[in-house]
Amino acid sequence: MDIEKQIYNLLKTHFGFNTYKGLQKDIILNLLDGQDSFVLLPTGGGKSLCYQLPALMLAGTAIIVSPLISLMKNQVDIMRGFSTDKCIAHFMNSSLSKQEIIAVREDIIKGNTKLLYVAPETLTKEDNIEFFKRFKISFFAIDEAHCISEWGHDFRPEYRKIRSIINTLGRAPIIALTATATPKVQHDIQKNLDMLNAKIFKSSFRRENLYYEVRPKTHAKKEIIRYIKNNPNKSGIVYCLSRNTVEEVAEMLNVNGIKALPYHAGMPAEIRSRNQDMFLNEDIDIIVATIAFGMGIDKPDVRLVIHYNIPKSLEGYYQETGRAGRDGGEGRCIAFFNHDDIVKLEKFNLTKPIYEQEITKQLLNEIVSYSESSTCRVKHLLNYFGEEMTEDCGNCDNCLNEKEKFDAQEDVSIVLETIEASKEYFKTEIIVNILTGKINTEMLTYHFNELPTYKISGEDKVKYWKSVIRQMMIFNLIEKDIIVYGVIKITEKGRQFLKKPHSILFTKDHDYDIEDEENMAGYEAVAADENLYLMLKNLRKKIAKQLSLPPFVIFSDPSLQDMTIQYPITLDELRNISGVGVGKAQKYGQEFVDLIKQHVEDNEIIRPQDIVIKSVMNKSKNKISIIQYIDNKISFEEICKALNIEMDELLNEIDVIINSGTKLNIDYFLKTIMEKEAVNEIFDYFRNEAKTDSIEDVITAFEDAYTEKEIHLVRIKFICEIGN
Repeated sequence: MDIEKQIYNLLKTHFGFNTYKGLQKDIILNLLDGQDSFVLLPTGGGKSLCYQLPALMLAGTAIIVSPLISLMKNQVDIMRGFSTDKCIAHFMNSSLSKQEIIAVREDIIKGNTKLLYVAPETLTKEDNIEFFKRFKISFFAIDEAHCISEWGHDFRPEYRKIRSIINTLGRAPIIALTATATPKVQHDIQKNLDMLNAKIFKSSFRRENLYYEVRPKTHAKKEIIRYIKNNPNKSGIVYCLSRNTVEEVAEMLNVNGIKALPYHAGMPAEIRSRNQDMFLNEDIDIIVATIAFGMGIDKPDVRLVIHYNIPKSLEGYYQETGRAGRDGGEGRCIAFFNHDDIVKLEKFNLTKPIYEQEITKQLLNEIVSYSESSTCRVKHLLNYFGEEMTEDCGNCDNCLNEKEKFDAQEDVSIVLETIEASKEYFKTEIIVNILTGKINTEMLTYHFNELPTYKISGEDKVKYWKSVIRQMMIFNLIEKDIIVYGVIKITEKGRQFLKKPHSILFTKDHDYDIEDEENMAGYEAVAADENLYLMLKNLRKKIAKQLSLPPFVIFSDPSLQDMTIQYPITLDELRNISGVGVGKAQKYGQEFVDLIKQHVEDNEIIRPQDIVIKSVMNKSKNKISIIQYIDNKISFEEICKALNIEMDELLNEIDVIINSGTKLNIDYFLKTIMEKEAVNEIFDYFRNEAKTDSIEDVITAFEDAYTEKEIHLVRIKFICEIGN
């Protein structure tokens, strides 16, 4: 029987397929011929079969290097599902006990195991290397090979040691596989694995069944709940930036009647494994996972991939969205984007060496460029991976809803001239202040009010100029300084533009400066029920007058707006309104729920229980620890270090705690960073002048005399002493 017939028989009898997918046949033949192969196929392109089938045909055991424990388990389960022999595939990693590892080794030595999945760390251990020398290795498969490159989205230093280990064990064919590699990353992989002469198999990155959309992150949690409920019984993945957010979003989905579980590296291995199995076995519909950790699952019928936070790179984004519709069916990929997420990623980047910072900065610029782009999203993605696409996809938000563009030549020149005139030593905020004519210390100290571009527009253009500056960064006309972080510098391309300005098209699309519902202090939302909203505001004003308090101390505007959506008619329901919690509900809530109940009855309103969001924001993951630390007068810097969070995260968690009615005394910390007179001045402003609890309003009122952190701390003190 010739080799091609053997392959086809195995394809049909063992794997149950009647036809090859794409380049599979050629890749398999090349590997069986003992040649090195570089395989670049999109997610869902059938990469796994390219090494699984040859492993069954060749003598010995194939070693599959994989970065994720979850992926190994999933792949082993699949191979065992095809076979009656459980020993056909094994994995070796840190999740196994000593006895389990001994059993795996025995199966391999007996020749029963055709595929052995290992983590790169497992491959490089000395005792494992000695063991690998005891059996015949048919070939090495390097899965997720992009991890080799520092320019790849999941760089793993251990991957760079693989070539030397292979040399130690003896020459065997290598097949490197990835779904995401730019031309630069591809070259890095081949060079590091010493396989520059490998045969390259590369198919189109186009996945015609996938729909791509980017939405402004204004009411992301509510939109996610509505979207999932409008697509019942469909499997989906929601990606988040941090472990805490994963837990919060998973809980939020559950309390709103959606079967969901969290999945991240901080969970015990057995819980993580159980949650993954429940997702694969369709016991739940949604898995919520961290972007950084990844999923590594091989579920063909994922219909929704939602990014609550934008990922670190386009490679990561493309790979994660590629988990949708792997069976060729529907796959909808929706990302929520605002610049706060990018700022957080930039902060994480500051802890890295300068070289890594530069790489990360460029990768972030690419994801921002994609998110803000008004062009066909699929065309944008394919171009990034070195593939040309002449026609628009017709299946993304930009193709279906064309965005307005404008010629920004004049305004780009104005910004560049302003940056140059201010000696390239100031951040975005200062440049915008010059352009909008905001008077503050910098204006007068550096004589910026004498510049030709000073007050070239009104203060109502702040968001516009920020947008122009962001898009200038995407076009590489300006960049943020690495050492003095945030300071804007003009690039060589920007200097050429100054010398010879030309037409340049920017996009009028999303306004990403509106904050998400978790941070809506001072945001004047539009009420769903305007009559009820007005009634609630009047009630709040009456109660505030009786208690001699500013109205926002009772309930914030976003809280009132949420009441007009959810119509809470009991104190228990009121507790679930954003920014309310137990304390405020008990203290001020009865009159509000009575009013809402009467309004519902009078107008025969059917309450929209299907979109009621029982907010997780009223719950802090570190609540007990933070309260104990503050009770023991531990400095906020030490609390941040103990909880491994940033200062702004700590302050936001404290907001959650005090909004639920808990009273904290932070005077001990305020004394160490602020003068008593300054604290009193801000406190009195909140008490007597503030119309909302907006920090931005206070910054403006005091003309930048106080920092955002200082104002935030005094607001916490004010809410605790007056509101709670």
